[in-house]
Amino acid sequence: MLITNIEYLPGKEIKEHYGVVSGSSVRAKHVGRDIAASFKNIFGGELKGYTELLSESRDEAMGRMVAQAESLGANAILNVRFSTSSVAAGAAELYVYGTAVKAE
Repeated sequence: MLITNIEYLPGKEIKEHYGVVSGSSVRAKHVGRDIAASFKNIFGGELKGYTELLSESRDEAMGRMVAQAESLGANAILNVRFSTSSVAAGAAELYVYGTAVKAE
């Protein structure tokens, strides 16, 4: 699966257009990560627990988007974008979307 944030694939021709595909992951913070983060807020530095949480969410959301595109017969996803939003206290959604196509 070719995945890009641009609107075309250099050197390829779009043969079919399947429409928008997406994936999302909603994750909640972990108490242990919150405690470590509170110390980082005092002393400074990267919040590694949250970085890992977002990385896992991104991978899961991307996997879901790719699975949806594959089920449509696509071999590429163009114009990919990410979005995040807070859905509840201590929980956030990571959302990814793009356009599924068949490219040759």
